[in-house]
Amino acid sequence: MKKTILKDDNGKSLEVDLKEFLSHLNEYHKTGTTIHTQNGCSFTVNDEFRNKIRKLYEK
Repeated sequence: MKKTILKDDNGKSLEVDLKEFLSHLNEYHKTGTTIHTQNGCSFTVNDEFRNKIRKLYEK
C-alpha cells in the first residue's frame, strides 16, 4: 500500500492510497476536467492532475 499526502484546491491535506486513488480516477474521472471530492477535500481533475498522480504511483 503506497500512500501520499495531497493538497486539495484549497490547500487542505488528504492522505490517499495511490493505487486506490488512481483506480478511482481512471474509472470516474478518465477524461476532461471534473471535480473529485473526498473527506471534505476538492480536487480539480484534469490531464495535468492525472499525470501527477500516475507519476507519484510509478515512483
